[in-house]
Amino acid sequence: MNVTATQASHPTDQCLKVSQVLARIGDKWSLLIVTRLGEGPMRFGQLLRSIDDISQRMLTRTLRGLERDGLVRRTVIPTLPPRVDYELTELGRSLQAPVTVLSNWAVENAPAMDAARASYDADPADRDG
Repeated sequence: MNVTATQASHPTDQCLKVSQVLARIGDKWSLLIVTRLGEGPMRFGQLLRSIDDISQRMLTRTLRGLERDGLVRRTVIPTLPPRVDYELTELGRSLQAPVTVLSNWAVENAPAMDAARASYDADPADRDG
């Protein structure tokens, strides 16, 4: 864990911060939204249509959370009706490379993890202590 900027903080505090960040970016919808907005700014309706199975309510909630965390910028253009665009901030764009690496790792290693789970579940002996 690279923690040079926070060497003075306690490891438990560092783990808490990492957990908070992973909770934000690791959920299904945030990851998809960051990926889509990595292609460029989009209107709400475009995002909604580009992400299968997301509800309008969930898209709104997730965008608000990403905006609150400084990853997404919401811009209202005063037209009739008002136009709202969403785009990644600089912080959000800096997230793209690590998310891509983690996603690639997950895709490559999912079969091995599935096999390990199956093996573990098939042999429950001696796990009580």
